[in-house]
Amino acid sequence: MSCYIASNNNRFYAALEEAYGATPIIGPENRFPGVKLSIKQEFEKPLRRDKTGTRTFLGLPQSLRRYTEFELRTYMTGLDPQSLETGYSALFKAALGGETLHYAGGTAGAGSGGRTLVFSQTHGLEPGQAVTFGGEIRFVQAVVDDNTVLLNAAFTLTPSEGSPIGPAITYFPGSTLKSASIFDYWSPEEAVQRILCGAGIDKLDLRVNGDYHEFRFRGAAMDLIDNCSFVEGQGQLNEFPAEPAAGGYNYSLIPGHLGQAWLGTLSEQFFTVTDARVTLDNNLELRAKEFGSALPRCLVAGRRTVTVDLSLYGRAEASSQALYKAARERSPIEVMLQLGQQTGQLCGVYLKSVIPEVPQFDDSETRLQWHFQGCRAQGAGDDEMVVAFG
Repeated sequence: MSCYIASNNNRFYAALEEAYGATPIIGPENRFPGVKLSIKQEFEKPLRRDKTGTRTFLGLPQSLRRYTEFELRTYMTGLDPQSLETGYSALFKAALGGETLHYAGGTAGAGSGGRTLVFSQTHGLEPGQAVTFGGEIRFVQAVVDDNTVLLNAAFTLTPSEGSPIGPAITYFPGSTLKSASIFDYWSPEEAVQRILCGAGIDKLDLRVNGDYHEFRFRGAAMDLIDNCSFVEGQGQLNEFPAEPAAGGYNYSLIPGHLGQAWLGTLSEQFFTVTDARVTLDNNLELRAKEFGSALPRCLVAGRRTVTVDLSLYGRAEASSQALYKAARERSPIEVMLQLGQQTGQLCGVYLKSVIPEVPQFDDSETRLQWHFQGCRAQGAGDDEMVVAFG
């Protein structure tokens, strides 16, 4: 019998729901290395105005409305070589809400050069979709023909004829959001085990140049279920599910300084970035105020807001000057961040049109830094941001 529960005896799983609040079945493949999960559930406390004849509070009725919020942090890890999925893939699908496109890989043909990538066969790619080569990830800016695409930036090494073009999985934003269930298991087995059902992702943060590459998800859930107070029907479950067998869970972490940054009206690689953050805000609301239910009924996504914060050393070179000029003229630029530098450990974030804000000059250190804060991404319709792994 243990005196305390160690905070590292904690395991996280996530999976998409078929219907809002319907807790799915999970397996070992749904596990991911969470850093921290904070959950706050509050009950509505309406003011009692009845005259009770006493100054004593007589309590509130049962079955009050419940509101559940959460924040989850996880490290970026290596991918499953077959599916390119990870346990937190469901959270990205829930955050963006759009379709998920898999590219199985192909072979380079003759004639590739610069941003032009030629395939030896029909590629089947769509604008915004990602490909990988030589430990780098790039996004299709335009489809030239069935065998040729224009990339957002050139690969460091030009693929020669016969070179393998690696697979990638790309998550697109959508007009509606999906819900997920997040499982919070502890040791020993007698400890309180929890499930967030009907979890909707309101905000997604991708941060670079920390100790490790890290993703943060924040949102609201339909309900918090636990094995101590479980009642049949919660989360559309007959019984509280047991944790899947561990199955030799292993993963690799990616140091936060590994990656690339491509910026500008014509993307150029910047080596002076000291900090970067991409934030997706879904302006999420829950149908939680309707008559006849103590729990929310569904997710309602508002106007999507995607912003970029960048810090980099100011330099006198032409690319830095062009970036500053674009901010002054409010000219759109492309932003692409590559996290990692090894095949199977790559994440790419591509924003095709970002209006940069005029940078703040920070001269508090020995070298001048520029801070671009709150630069907003725009698009033509559900295309201002894509996230890919490869």
